[in-house]
Amino acid sequence: MARKPSAYILDSWSVMAYLEDEPAGEVIEHTIAEANDNNSPLLMSIINVGEVWYTVARRMSDKDADEAVATLKQLGIDFHEPDWKLTRQAATYKSQHKMSFADCFAAALTAHHKGSALLTGDKEFHSVEKKIDIVWLKNK
Repeated sequence: MARKPSAYILDSWSVMAYLEDEPAGEVIEHTIAEANDNNSPLLMSIINVGEVWYTVARRMSDKDADEAVATLKQLGIDFHEPDWKLTRQAATYKSQHKMSFADCFAAALTAHHKGSALLTGDKEFHSVEKKIDIVWLKNK
């Protein structure tokens, strides 16, 4: 990607990579620090925050899940609550692509914030990569 995004959108894949200290988590850590230094928005759909919460709760506990969400807030990630316009865009992606509905919200949030880029390694987003900017991450 030649230009710096105006905002960074995180999905559950990227956040879990960060929380679990996977290789892609280093890129997320750097991006969060850079975004905070430059006052660039860090955004995450509340739907994707819910995904992170239930993933951590399943693997560990509700308390750990609450702490993970608190950590995201402390990192300066803004939880975006979808309105009808964003929900309809997510539903449109769901109707046209084989993606989870939660992933559709991350894609819709990226499309909604012009000039933003989604950070992910989730292959489901290949179906919309011509519609939104994606920074592809790898854990290997």
